[in-house]
Amino acid sequence: MSVVNVPSETTVGFAPEEIDFSLSTRQARLKWVVVVDAELPPGRAANAAVCAAAPTVTAVPGLLGAAATDQEGAVHPGLPWAGCSVLAADSATLRTIRAKAAARPDVFVADVPAAAQSTRVYSDFIAAVGDTRTEDIDYCALSIVGPRNPVDKIVGKLPLMS
Repeated sequence: MSVVNVPSETTVGFAPEEIDFSLSTRQARLKWVVVVDAELPPGRAANAAVCAAAPTVTAVPGLLGAAATDQEGAVHPGLPWAGCSVLAADSATLRTIRAKAAARPDVFVADVPAAAQSTRVYSDFIAAVGDTRTEDIDYCALSIVGPRNPVDKIVGKLPLMS
């Protein structure tokens, strides 16, 4: 899995004053989508989506809401208050989407190269990605966060993953 570095002068995320749990997800300034290779079997697709989301929640401030406590006092950790849509695309479209998203300084991108699912040792994954040109990498999933309209244009009318 790799994270496209966001220039240091640009931080993609929510400022504390923007976080409003009473808003509809469609009213949030930023949109979060995870795009998964539609050809992956269900287990590998779920793995790829989770692996793409993991670095996103640590790198993009304000994505997760507050914890919820049920009637018995059990705490349920915060979820994405602004929502997250999981979409599907073919491998060529994933590569195109990643390139478009990575070209924008106001968009955060985390990707899961196919090497992540074909290696069992992380150093082997790093070596496999290091031996591959960017335009030749196949992706299992992408996680993208950015301003709503640009993200909508980047992903187009991709269907929800089914």
